[in-house]
Amino acid sequence: MAATKVVVALGGNALQRKGSPATAEAQLAVVKKTVEFIAEMSCIGYELAIVHGNGPQIGNLLIGAEAAAHLVPPMPFDVCIAMSQGYIGYHIQHSLRHALIKRGLNIPVVTIITQVVVDKHDTAFKTPTKPIGPFYTKEEAEQLRKEKGYEMREDANRGWRRVVASPVPQRIVELSCLRELWDTTIVITAGGGGIPVVEKEDGSFEGIAAVIDKDLVAGKLAENIGADILLILTEVDKVSLHYNLPNQQELACMTVHKAEKYITEGHFAPGSMLPKIQAATMFVKNNPEKKAIITSLYKSMDALKGQDGTTIKI
Repeated sequence: MAATKVVVALGGNALQRKGSPATAEAQLAVVKKTVEFIAEMSCIGYELAIVHGNGPQIGNLLIGAEAAAHLVPPMPFDVCIAMSQGYIGYHIQHSLRHALIKRGLNIPVVTIITQVVVDKHDTAFKTPTKPIGPFYTKEEAEQLRKEKGYEMREDANRGWRRVVASPVPQRIVELSCLRELWDTTIVITAGGGGIPVVEKEDGSFEGIAAVIDKDLVAGKLAENIGADILLILTEVDKVSLHYNLPNQQELACMTVHKAEKYITEGHFAPGSMLPKIQAATMFVKNNPEKKAIITSLYKSMDALKGQDGTTIKI
């Protein structure tokens, strides 16, 4: 019997804890705990690929670049995303390899610096929605808006964050490499949603300033690779209606029809839960025999068994 293929989308909270220092050491400590769950999935026999977010990390890289601009020329946005792919991928790669070896599994783990094609005319460039960097108070957000010209927006009643353009992913450039590696290797790919590039007339690519939503890319990857499950890991155990309000209602399962209805009713925050629901419904809609699961890292094993999380099916 063929192994179940799972594309795992790791949220930023699986890489950096809210309130903890943004040092490499602190982030590595979080990653070491995170990969224990991934290693357990591999132990059970799931075949895996990992896509990770980089919202807090890319924000911190940009803040550091701005602060040191008088000493070192700031790197372009796309280069900063590549940098975040490299160091986050490295943290996951060597931590997961160690966790697998502890379990007696000699499975290679590699990181692919991944480009994702977007449309330079995407309307997202006119309406930024993707949160990056730390949370701010309303007063701090207003000051950043005035001083730096940042677009600031409240993120699901949790605080204010900088938002940037988040165009729709069109194509994963390095997909053929992942297909070649799939049967033998756990691949960390499309980190931070991938490096956004536009395709030129001669077939080459050029980076563009944006952050692609990692959940949408994970859904596209799951479809392209023929995955059985799209597993989106985030801060909450289940998807909720009326999130963070007194009448919050957790959902154990959703049909695609129900999910689309809830989207129309505005239940999910743009740049936060909304793209997760969109990625899940799109994957299931295009692959009716497959399913998507949205849950927390800590409930991931139970969710794969159908005992927790929110499952999206036809």
